[in-house]
Amino acid sequence: MGSTGVGGPGHLLALLLQEKTGTRFNLVPYRGVNPSVQDLIAGQIDMTISNTATAMPHVRAGRVKALAVTTKDRIAIAPEIPSAEEAGFPWFQFSLWAGLFAPKGTPRDIIHKLNAAAVGTTHDPAMRQNLVDQGFVIPPRERQTPEALGAYQKAEIAKWWPIIKAAGTKAD
Repeated sequence: MGSTGVGGPGHLLALLLQEKTGTRFNLVPYRGVNPSVQDLIAGQIDMTISNTATAMPHVRAGRVKALAVTTKDRIAIAPEIPSAEEAGFPWFQFSLWAGLFAPKGTPRDIIHKLNAAAVGTTHDPAMRQNLVDQGFVIPPRERQTPEALGAYQKAEIAKWWPIIKAAGTKAD
């Protein structure tokens, strides 16, 4: 299985897959998702985990088969691909997320202004469509707050840290 390098999303999901299913397979680290997808197409590896924007052109062209998306539900640009839960792996969920961060001690009014600008951008119809077309799932407005981001970040750390620790993974 190709992964996008130690500690990347594909690597963590591969570790989770091994842990939950009791399977073992070789993990081949790549310098990014594109080389792993190229080797998948060429038959050099058996599987990889890719972001939607990279994978979908190859799925649509029939060069690779998408087994599932790692989101809780199916996604708008690929409604024909089952979610991991539908495919029988309810614990196999991972979504790339982004947050806007500021230095510690930044005044709350500045934080709220930055947050309002970011939320406004994700709700601009053209920008929203652009993000959806790339496979992004935009959280509802009530989850686009500094407090919600902090809670989500803590939950992600709690979810992934035991897997990282159990694997003995260390960043280079």
